[in-house]
Amino acid sequence: MELHDLKPVKGSVKKRKRIARGEGSGKGGTAARGHKGAKSRSGYKSKRGFEGGQMPLQMRLPKRGFKNPNRQEYNVFNLFEVQAIADKFGVTTIDVPFLKEKGYIQRTEKVKILSNGELTAALEVNVHAFSKAAQEAIEAKGGSAKLYE
Repeated sequence: MELHDLKPVKGSVKKRKRIARGEGSGKGGTAARGHKGAKSRSGYKSKRGFEGGQMPLQMRLPKRGFKNPNRQEYNVFNLFEVQAIADKFGVTTIDVPFLKEKGYIQRTEKVKILSNGELTAALEVNVHAFSKAAQEAIEAKGGSAKLYE
């Protein structure tokens, strides 16, 4: 076998359609576009989502839900996480600038403390929000829970 003997497999190569090249081609006359109407003309383009005048799908489906533009998103920390952070860095005060500095939160994120877990030390916690149980747990250990402004 030589390079000049190589041929594509039989049936794998098709001739391209020569549209609008005379009646003898079988695709002359209307150039395989049917008769008249916008779709037969050059420059035809339909609008995205247009279904021929039928009510489009995106209009048939109901709108649902509501996104509150004033919703406050908090980055949540549980008490056991707060205790772990305090132990890791050997601190007794945890506040928003400290959490930003250590990479626990982004610049604009707000922090809320929840009551899952336990504290083993008295900590001063100064963040944007507390759950009631978390605030009571912090104060029960002799720490303080202040809101960060």
